[in-house]
This record gives sequence, C-alpha cells and structure tokens, in this order.
Amino acid sequence: MNLFGRSHFSRRPEPSATPATPATPTTPVAPVATRPSRPAAPPDPALAGLTGEWVIDPAHSRIGFSVRHAMVTTVRGAFTEYDSRLRFDGRDPARSRAEIVLYTASVDTGVEQRDAHLVGRDFLDAARYPRMIFTSTTVHLAGQDVYRMTGDLTIKDTTRPVTLELTYIGHVTDPFGCERVGFDGTTTINRSAWGLTYDARLAQGGAMVSEKVRLQFDIAAIRVAATP
Repeated sequence: MNLFGRSHFSRRPEPSATPATPATPTTPVAPVATRPSRPAAPPDPALAGLTGEWVIDPAHSRIGFSVRHAMVTTVRGAFTEYDSRLRFDGRDPARSRAEIVLYTASVDTGVEQRDAHLVGRDFLDAARYPRMIFTSTTVHLAGQDVYRMTGDLTIKDTTRPVTLELTYIGHVTDPFGCERVGFDGTTTINRSAWGLTYDARLAQGGAMVSEKVRLQFDIAAIRVAATP
C-alpha cells in the first residue's frame, strides 16, 4: 500500500466481544548506569620546558604519503623541499600552532616517470600551484603523548579542514647542543576533494589510483634560538 500517494486514515478498532485482560503491572527497571567519559590526561609537566619556537629538520624528517595503486600495491612518496614554523606550548597545548609549506615540484616516489606525472596537470599541476600549505587552527591533548591538531590544508587553491593525530616521541639534546623534539602524525584525505581528480580505470573496473591518500608526518624539529 502506498502511504505517501494519498491521505491514509487508520480505522478505529472494533469493540471486542470479550473484555480486555488488565495489563499486568511491571517492575520498574532501574536505569543503567553509564560510565562518564574520561577526560584527556593533563599535559606532562616535564613538557613545559619545551615551550617555544621550532623548525623541522629536513635531514631527519619525512613528510610523505602513501596511496593504493592498481588495487594491489601501495606507492609511497615524499616532498623533499618545505618550510615550517612551529610553536609548541607544553603548558597549554591549545596555544600550540604550526604552518608547513610543501613545494609540489619536490615530490619524489623514486620513479622519474611517475614523479613527472604527479607534478603534471593530472595531479599537482606544480607549474600553476607550486605550494601546498597546512596551517593549524586548533590543538588539544587527546591522550597521553597524543595530540589532535586540526587545520586547513590547501592544495591547488582549494582549502579544506583536516585533522592530524600527532604522537609525541621524545626530546633530546644532540652532541652539537641542539635541542630536538620528535612527533609522528598521520591523516587520510580524499584526493578529489582538492581537485586531484585523475580517474584512469582498470579493465576490471577499479581505479588505477585510490581515492584515499594517507599523509604521514615523521617530524624531528630543532628549537629556534631566542632572538636577543
């Protein structure tokens, strides 16, 4: 019966020949106690000493990506040229911020022909759009040594929000007296949302290049000396 094609009225029930049996009282059911969500652990007081300005050390960091290719294998690559400005606040992570500028022509997957395709018009179009930019908007502590950083990612003049899960690795002073801090981060994006719409198909009907791209940030940052 089509309930949406015309008005539908329910009939009143016909009176029953036998009197209805009174409902049996039921025992009230006690409400189920719910466990309150646990707030994220407060920042480690030891991190307060890390508050300050930092820059990514390209020699010991990797900003890369991985994507499924031909449905059967994974291609990995990285951007070898970038600039960064980082501000870490160990007392109040919400005051931390980051900006990373990646130069699209520096993409490197280890295969020259593939790299040439990636910097061409089918993908990054590096001649017209030489930079990709990530700028953080919010940061909060999500768990012990885990931070959730939301920001704006701009690719080919399209800007959309993404959220990075960042894990604090540790802090050291190297033999040259430089303070170093390490973070690993990752997020997954749908490439077509940023205009990367290359859509070659396989004979079996699947995509040559997956829609999902995993971005990976293996960061070693060096403290910037305070300006006198």
